[in-house]
Amino acid sequence: MEGRDSSHVTLASQPNARVVLDVGGKLFETTVATLQSGGPDSLLAALCLRANPDSDEEPSPVFIDRDPEIFSTLLSLLRSGRLPSSALSRFSNQDLLEEALYYGVEASLRSALSPPPLVGFDATLVATLRPASDAFPTALSAGSEDGSVWIAHGGQISAYDWSLAHTGTVRTHLDEITALQRVWPEVAAAGSLDSPGLHFYDVSGGRHVGSVHWSDPGDHRVYKARVTAIAAGWSGPDDPVYVAFECPHRENCILAVDPATLLAAAAIGRQSGSAAKAAAPGRLVHVRERGLVFAAAVSAGAFGYAGYMRLWDPRSGEAVWETNEPGAGSSSRRFGDSFADADVDREGSAIYKVCWRSGDVAVADMRRLGEDPWVYLEERSAAVGMRSAGEGANSVLRCYKNQVFVGREAGLEVWSQIMDKEGGRRRSERETEAAVCENAFRRIFVDKEEDARRGLIKAMEGGGDRLFLSREGVEGVEVWESSDLSGAISLL
Repeated sequence: MEGRDSSHVTLASQPNARVVLDVGGKLFETTVATLQSGGPDSLLAALCLRANPDSDEEPSPVFIDRDPEIFSTLLSLLRSGRLPSSALSRFSNQDLLEEALYYGVEASLRSALSPPPLVGFDATLVATLRPASDAFPTALSAGSEDGSVWIAHGGQISAYDWSLAHTGTVRTHLDEITALQRVWPEVAAAGSLDSPGLHFYDVSGGRHVGSVHWSDPGDHRVYKARVTAIAAGWSGPDDPVYVAFECPHRENCILAVDPATLLAAAAIGRQSGSAAKAAAPGRLVHVRERGLVFAAAVSAGAFGYAGYMRLWDPRSGEAVWETNEPGAGSSSRRFGDSFADADVDREGSAIYKVCWRSGDVAVADMRRLGEDPWVYLEERSAAVGMRSAGEGANSVLRCYKNQVFVGREAGLEVWSQIMDKEGGRRRSERETEAAVCENAFRRIFVDKEEDARRGLIKAMEGGGDRLFLSREGVEGVEVWESSDLSGAISLL
């Protein structure tokens, strides 16, 4: 090694070497390892290439013309992997994000700011997102991975990123958006009950991308069809967007739309709309894992609720299973207690519903569907003093992360499978049926009674480790997250 040119040896090869930074006139001393922990491509890691470690001189400060207070917070993040407890009270997420982007350590900040895994019984309200204008939300679309959300309010779509920072608003030509789904990372599919067509908008670019209309050259009655539901979440980039259209005379169908060409590829489930069991679907779910499309419609009238659920095979255009409520398949004890809302747990291969009269929640195993496949969930043990769930009229039900969230007049509740005593693991898909038979579910209210008094839950979507919900007649969208203690073992 004698005679080696020391000019080729840099600080980057010596993780314990000291580095002095002058940020906005304030000196910071740290190590190469700390600066490199933000990633090899970060600005801070690049500073390690500028000095010669064999020099006998004290390291010269490297001047950076930025805010020293926020840098101190980011340096603490690099050292410990966590933000100081006082950071979020001193700086907004946006301030921290802007500095993290400058230094190239946004990945470290994102990891520190991400909420813990969503556990419904431990969730709490952490923020309320209020668009600047017309802040009454009409539809939601949550990012399934990063915890971002798009909010339709009137004819506008406002985007909020993973840090819940507002990233932009696009004004559409629609007066009121009632159906919204994210098709690509920056493109939304939107529809309205007041205006015809499915419309695609680039939310980041603020421009209209294209439109799709349902037409039938052989039937001139099919015109000005409006959108009642969209299914685009949890799909790959090449998967169709499934859209339920309804004409003014109630003729309806589900179109499979190619997101690349914005052309209708196929039509399935055409119905006359003359009865409740032929109404346009108000809920569509692409069950990609099984190659099926779930469709449900609910009608409410003076004598209660009525509706249907169907599973469509888009390849053949045929329904592989359906149930109508009220119907012959329902038990006499529950006749007239139709579902008020339903959803699919794609991970657990199950369909859940909430009944309008009793408020009961039931589950059907998608692998064993029949004429009457419903098993009604019962609480494992009723907690002393726990408030009543109440009836299920106007309820909203959503399945997310192996949990079933139900919003009703009494509040927001969650049903979850009970963890095994040994090992604390969640039951596998094969054990789901046994868990139902054993009544191995528990119901806990997510919110407090004063939360429920804010208003009836109108829409609810899960994204990342967050639950987003809006209330009838209330401005803004609530953001619910679990606390850092959500991993604690429950003693219930």
